[in-house]
Amino acid sequence: MSTKGQDYAVRSSLFELKRLPRPLYGQVESLPNRALTYQHSHPWVQLSYATQGVLEVQTRAGRFIAPPQRAVWVPAGMPHRVFSTPQTEMRSLYLECNVTTWAPPSCRVLEVSPLLRELIRTFSLLPEDYDEEGAAGRLAQVLLDQLASAAEVDLALPLPQDKRLRQICRNLQAHPEQQTTLGDWGLQLGVSEKTLSRLFLRETGLSFRAWRQRLRLLGALAPLERGERVTDVALACGYDSTSAFIAAFRQLFDCTPGEFFRET
Repeated sequence: MSTKGQDYAVRSSLFELKRLPRPLYGQVESLPNRALTYQHSHPWVQLSYATQGVLEVQTRAGRFIAPPQRAVWVPAGMPHRVFSTPQTEMRSLYLECNVTTWAPPSCRVLEVSPLLRELIRTFSLLPEDYDEEGAAGRLAQVLLDQLASAAEVDLALPLPQDKRLRQICRNLQAHPEQQTTLGDWGLQLGVSEKTLSRLFLRETGLSFRAWRQRLRLLGALAPLERGERVTDVALACGYDSTSAFIAAFRQLFDCTPGEFFRET
């Protein structure tokens, strides 16, 4: 079957399902476990988790990156796209809103502890009509408790809504290595550097420099996870030296690239 045909089949199965078989559901046969790059939404919460590889969820508000042992929480009704690197192995959970009343109504990246990881893997093997009053139901409750207490990690890139800033951001996302300054952008767009700087901070919570650095470092996670040399990744991201890249990486993630992926 062509990719187009597969996408149509996946889209149909998602939209035809009116409700989940259980309030917490992780059976991959009924809801195909693959990246859906077209924009879509669900009437239930989705947790997307990669056992290996790097997955990314994109919403209008930002990009949410999940390397191994992290997961992206997508609220019910939120339009989103899902992308993944080659060889990514995904596990997804789907949750009715009435069992996630503790969750904020925002997309976020969560840390997946060793216990939570094993719970997700085990739960995905259960039949879709598992006994909610038996051992499987108790397992589901433990899984919900672990999700409620999972720590949020800062692996998101907020996106501005201003048209001028979105033009800048689209260009930088396509070419993260470029060194164009905010002043250069101001000249191209007919806006003062001070105005653009103020808008960046207001709409993303980050300065232009911090936003671009975060873009580069989050973009570095996929090639690093694939085992590419740190030096090559640093240069591709626009850093002049490996040491500058590692220093920036440590500033954002509080560890070196090697330590980051040893933890996964």
